[in-house]
Amino acid sequence: MSENTAKQPETAAGGPTPAPGGHDSHGGHGKSSLFAMALGSVGVVYGDIGTSPLYAFREALAHTAKDGLTRLEVTGVVSLLIWALTLVVTLKYVVFVMQADNRGEGGTLSLVALAKSAIGGRSAAVFVIGVLGAAMFFGDAVITPAISVLSAVEGLKLITPAFDQAVVPITIVILIVLFAVQSFGTGRVAALFGPITAFWFLCMAVSGAVHVSDDPAILMALNPLSAVEFVIEHRFMALIVIGSVFLAVTGAEALYADMGHFGRPPIRLAWFVLVFPSLTLNYLGQGALVLAHPDAMENPFFLLVPESLRLPYVILATVATVIASQAVITGAFSLTQQAVQLGLLPRLESRHTSETQAGQIYLPRVNWVLLAGVLALVVFFRSSTALANAYGISVTGEMVMSSLLAFVVVWKAWRWPLGLAVAVVAPFLSLELIFLSANLLKVLDGGWMPITLAACVSITMWTWVRGTRIVYEKSHRESVPLADLVKMLARSHPVRVPGTAVFLTSDPEIAPSALMHNLKHNTVLHTKNVVLTVKVSTAPRVAEEQRIRIEPLNDDFTKVTLTFGYMEQPNVPKALALGRKQGLKFDIMSTSFFLNRRSFKASPQSGMPLWQDRLFIALTRMAANATDFYRIPSNRVVELGQQFTV
Repeated sequence: MSENTAKQPETAAGGPTPAPGGHDSHGGHGKSSLFAMALGSVGVVYGDIGTSPLYAFREALAHTAKDGLTRLEVTGVVSLLIWALTLVVTLKYVVFVMQADNRGEGGTLSLVALAKSAIGGRSAAVFVIGVLGAAMFFGDAVITPAISVLSAVEGLKLITPAFDQAVVPITIVILIVLFAVQSFGTGRVAALFGPITAFWFLCMAVSGAVHVSDDPAILMALNPLSAVEFVIEHRFMALIVIGSVFLAVTGAEALYADMGHFGRPPIRLAWFVLVFPSLTLNYLGQGALVLAHPDAMENPFFLLVPESLRLPYVILATVATVIASQAVITGAFSLTQQAVQLGLLPRLESRHTSETQAGQIYLPRVNWVLLAGVLALVVFFRSSTALANAYGISVTGEMVMSSLLAFVVVWKAWRWPLGLAVAVVAPFLSLELIFLSANLLKVLDGGWMPITLAACVSITMWTWVRGTRIVYEKSHRESVPLADLVKMLARSHPVRVPGTAVFLTSDPEIAPSALMHNLKHNTVLHTKNVVLTVKVSTAPRVAEEQRIRIEPLNDDFTKVTLTFGYMEQPNVPKALALGRKQGLKFDIMSTSFFLNRRSFKASPQSGMPLWQDRLFIALTRMAANATDFYRIPSNRVVELGQQFTV
């Protein structure tokens, strides 16, 4: 989006949509590199799903334990957990959805970009689905740190009841420290994430495997008929249990969202060789332990280990949950940056925390808003059991949205026959709708919270898009075509000053407001004038040779278009320097960038309700300075004010 209009960013075609099995950013690595990447993916991609055993089995079993546990119930719940992992994670994400990469990148907004590109224009349905999916992810980003760290620290109560009142304060301290260190970047710490999380999975596998012999009948849970039999016998109660079973697959979206960091082969290798077997063994072990010792259902995960090892295990679990929280916080930063680039949110201050890794960013406002939300959840719910009721809705909602977008991609982009697209996507969507229905039963018990969060984020995005469209339309009602202005200036011969002036605009066919104000108030024209448009591609990144397009108008004016991927941070001076190879005379020390700073006033005649006007104005005030956002040196910027009613 160009600075001097509030229009939603335009997109530039990033080339044909890759077919299934197409581009893979890491497809050319050797075996040693593949295993190294797989180890790294364990820490980033699987951190969230790797902490689910802390509470998923316990919460699912709690709904059936009110009238006394039976062997069928324990085996059935374990079977539901294992087959949820098989169907949702293995088949949907690892096998199917990861094929839909956007130049190697994944995630909800990548699916939106692919779907929009396939449809060939704007689609209200794709926009709404994408906004809802992104909003649900933000809800997940708030809940995951709270429930993960809480569930780990609660293990201290098994060591001594004296820790009972200290769980919440300790959790709050850990979370504050976690969010406080975000500004330092995660590069150095991330190198430890993979080995630590891999060790965590191995510990879960061993602790579960040694208890399978407590009651080998638990192996019947590997048969899907055990899950089917449980559902048939318990009927409506089974739906409630399924809502908690879904806790086992929270974090599955990370498989797709973080695909660009590692590629498909490493993520798949880690899943089939380490993660899936470890989770399966741990759930089997918890089930066998409860079959042999029903009183262990109080906290079967930590009771898998001997009392002498319980404190180190709690510490390891806490570290694992911090890693899981770190992964989702980083994901929230990346998703916010993508939303800004796609015009769903205002520009927000973004700081790069690594000189070598462009994807490592820190967004201060997002960080502190997340911390406030996480701490509020910890203080309000005070236990992982209470918070579990709120967890599933945001994740299931996000998965439903991704399935709907995946249907559009396989039908329109991959050009599958409609019947085949329905046949492949419908089973996943049906299963996720069952999970969503089960979680909606918990609305009054805490499920209202993620719905409220998603509604707030959706309204914010909708308001920004609606407000920017209104401002864009108003700014163009009395605009002057650039071609006409150039001809007029060629005849009028205004006073010239040396140097180059760069005027940012979202519509290169219309004379930029900053240029008109400069002519009106300063009555001068620079020797060279560049009308600059910054576009956002549907591709995550754009090659340097495709970055800049130059179109001379006459000796005085040149139109320049810069294109950035939606995952890139725009750097306008660096991009303009690339134009020297194409004949653009650019010297930052003799160039002035003219930006239009707008102030807004609410108006009941603007087309939006007053409350939405005020929200839009608040968002504009939160927006990062365009100088910083586009990486323009502040001593080369001239800002001209303009007032709008919205």
